[in-house]
Amino acid sequence: MPSAKNTSLVPVSKKLPAVRKDGVVTSAFSLYEGERHFTDREDVRQHLPDILGKALARTWIDNEFHKAFDRDPVGTLESHGVFIPSTMSIEFQRKTSDRPRIVVYEQNPNSKFKARVLYLQLVMMAGR
Repeated sequence: MPSAKNTSLVPVSKKLPAVRKDGVVTSAFSLYEGERHFTDREDVRQHLPDILGKALARTWIDNEFHKAFDRDPVGTLESHGVFIPSTMSIEFQRKTSDRPRIVVYEQNPNSKFKARVLYLQLVMMAGR
């Protein structure tokens, strides 16, 4: 008969934890503390991957966040205080449910062409 002892490396609770500050409940999985306004392509390339990495990871563990991010990635980021330039857009692509990907595009106002700025995808690697 299997043991009831938890042998996981990282214990996982059924509900997301919350952090209490001065009696106010806030999410422990904040994408960014405060507000962050990105100004140009290089700023986005340098700093947005950290925030999008948190967003991508959160889509795996928070079903409500996953639904919101799937519907409107830019709006979801804005609700968490992260603002990208108006010339940029974000797509949440899920060709397979195993490896969703976030792609950031830039499109000049007088062009039909979208240039990929960056993309993030969780990849599992094994080594020996």
